[in-house]
Amino acid sequence: MSLNGNGTHVSTIRPLKPGIYAPIPSFFLPESEDLDIPSFENHVVRVATAGVGPLLAGSMGEAIHLSHTERVVLIKTARKALDHAGLLNVPVITGIGAGSTRESIELANEAAAAGADYAIVITSGYFAGALAGDRKALKAFFQEVSSKSPIPVIIYNYPGASGGINLDSDLITELAIECPNTCGVKLTCGDVGKLTRVAATVSDPMFSALHPRTNKNAPFLVLGGFSDFLLPSAYSSGHGAITGLANVAPYSIVKLFELSEASMVDPSFLPEAQRLQGIIGRADATIAKASISGTKYLLQKFYGYGGHPRRPLPPIDPVAGEALWEHSHTQALVRLEEEVGGKVR
Repeated sequence: MSLNGNGTHVSTIRPLKPGIYAPIPSFFLPESEDLDIPSFENHVVRVATAGVGPLLAGSMGEAIHLSHTERVVLIKTARKALDHAGLLNVPVITGIGAGSTRESIELANEAAAAGADYAIVITSGYFAGALAGDRKALKAFFQEVSSKSPIPVIIYNYPGASGGINLDSDLITELAIECPNTCGVKLTCGDVGKLTRVAATVSDPMFSALHPRTNKNAPFLVLGGFSDFLLPSAYSSGHGAITGLANVAPYSIVKLFELSEASMVDPSFLPEAQRLQGIIGRADATIAKASISGTKYLLQKFYGYGGHPRRPLPPIDPVAGEALWEHSHTQALVRLEEEVGGKVR
């Protein structure tokens, strides 16, 4: 047992390890747009079986379209499905981004009570005009959320979903040093230099001794937000990625991570890592342009489920969707996924 920021006891969580994590889509039934629980269960187990950790209610999960109750349902459903599949040690990460600091803390408490192991939080973009240039306010947001959350918190830097707010490496490093209940950062800004600077600090052998985490199972991980720079980030002491492409090709992304890590010990693995990075990097760039609706379209083609986003987010145009599926970068990824052990419908 350990103490959280509120002084109450929480159970020891499942370890957060370097590797690949996927922001899981939230699936919805046609017309009613109610949660499609069977598809969600199927997908969570599918990616986790491939070695990919699930992150719920993030940007890809359309968190902004989910009620508090629905978020809780997804956490409980994921935990139950993972346990039933024998994946008892796979942690569940969940988004707690909201319009206010108060609501993010409320979501953190609800997530912990529902069985989540970790939270990930993004700054609200609604008042970005006031917040973006106020370093003190941005720092205070993450300090308060992490100190009052009953579970460790990952910092989420995604300017595209936060009104252009882009945390710099100095602020992220300060938070890592000063906030012991933070356990990492996701850099969907795609800034490799930023990843390198933050990783240089937290990977220093003295960092964990000088700045211990609240929970020993939750080291501070530096994770990319895309899979197109997994290999370079490995050589900069990065810890993997939280990447939407791992929904589509989980075995391929995990294999690239493993080869990247292995190549630092044995350079003979480097050419194969470079080959996979090229295929995955091209596919990531192509598929990311189609956003959530494009990923869901590909999941429908790959695995037979996916559906549409919740309105007002539109589905991808069928012609554009078919062009995405037939694109040479997508088809190269399909072949790679089949090659490394994934099953494509």
